[in-house]
Amino acid sequence: MKPNLAPEQNHKTVLGVLGVNHKTAPIELRERIAISRDDLASVTRALASVPGVAECMIVSTCNRVELITALDNQNSSSPDLTAFLRNQFSLGPKSLEGHVYQHSGRQAVRHLFRVASSLDSMVIGEPQILGQVKEAFSIARETGTIGGQLDHLLQSTFAAAKKVRTETEIGSSSVSIASVAVELARRIFGSLQGRTVFLVGAGKMSELAARHLVQQGAGAVLVTNRTAERAHKMAEPFNARVIPFEALHEAAAEADIVITSTGAPHPIFRREHGQALLHKRRNRPMFFIDIAVPRDVDPAVNKLEGLFVYDIDDLQQVAASHLDERSREAADAEALIAREVERFHERQRAVSAAPAIVALQKQAEELRQSEIKRALSRLGPLTPDQLEAVEALTRGLVNKFLHPPMQALKQAARDNDATRLDAICETYSLPVITEGGPEVITAQPEAVTEQMLPLNAYSDAESRK
Repeated sequence: MKPNLAPEQNHKTVLGVLGVNHKTAPIELRERIAISRDDLASVTRALASVPGVAECMIVSTCNRVELITALDNQNSSSPDLTAFLRNQFSLGPKSLEGHVYQHSGRQAVRHLFRVASSLDSMVIGEPQILGQVKEAFSIARETGTIGGQLDHLLQSTFAAAKKVRTETEIGSSSVSIASVAVELARRIFGSLQGRTVFLVGAGKMSELAARHLVQQGAGAVLVTNRTAERAHKMAEPFNARVIPFEALHEAAAEADIVITSTGAPHPIFRREHGQALLHKRRNRPMFFIDIAVPRDVDPAVNKLEGLFVYDIDDLQQVAASHLDERSREAADAEALIAREVERFHERQRAVSAAPAIVALQKQAEELRQSEIKRALSRLGPLTPDQLEAVEALTRGLVNKFLHPPMQALKQAARDNDATRLDAICETYSLPVITEGGPEVITAQPEAVTEQMLPLNAYSDAESRK
């Protein structure tokens, strides 16, 4: 395991995203690589230990698993993160072929902005994904795998997602996977009036489902969860009946619809449970809407006559209707994301000039100190007030002389003008900063910014004149 990322480290990294989602991989594959919240920290640590991974975090939801990384650019070869997934989850050598997508640099930034803004979700505009990304970031930060690059990227991601929610209509209605599941149930029966619904699991998804079920006029609502306290807490606002978890198979026979969303690693409804339910219900049909990954209902249950199982991939057809309704809102959000990506890279390019700016300041300060020392050897001892006046005079002169090349460096970096950057660096004998192009980022801009504060303060004062 690598040590926690120290703020002093200074190397070049490339931002990257590698993953699978509901568009590229079936649920059979996604459930094999799904990572529970309890395991997320340990798997993130394992990713951080891969040679070449400087910083990392992992987003794992019912619809995606994504490795978000800052990769060390010092080596010519990049780490094989697909192999990491295969090894971590004991997958075959070709199991991920055709299912993995990979982005780097600008495209990685754009992808993450879109994910957090729910533009890449099965249900466009659903609000849960932003919270899931924030939770993944929090776990990675606590684990010690987040440094300056991903911290800056994720803070910008959250800001972009907030803008999408507040400045467009993409989140104007409460649409989520849970609401789509309830809509599917309504389509199956035509009406939920008088229907008994059983919610298995008392997480956020089940809570949202309960709210929509009540709005749709469902009859009796049953709730169960491994933790009884959570089940009671969720049931109270909806007048739902709490079922002890150990009695869930017996109680399920009362339900016309079972909506299940637990974090169980294996199916909790298997074929034998389905056969028993059919017997108790005297072959009356029963519907399972399984929005868990890994799945709560064994696919074999769907082969029993009278039992109908819909998993999260089956919800895509229902979700597609919402995409058509939100096409204009989505277009507005995409345009906003494009602007935010450009702003992010403008800031990163400006930061890339920081090492040259610090070197310029250092050169000037060394010259200033040398000249003061030589002058004092001729002038003799000065009073504190006189020494302070000399310091103020020389610092002011240095800042005035440095202001034009400093601004030129920053502007050339923002414009991504490599020729101009190289010319300025060569003129002042500064380190070349354009190697690797705009996708390569010098780590830890915060430390450099702190060193630049005196000059920035001067620049701000000049701009106000």
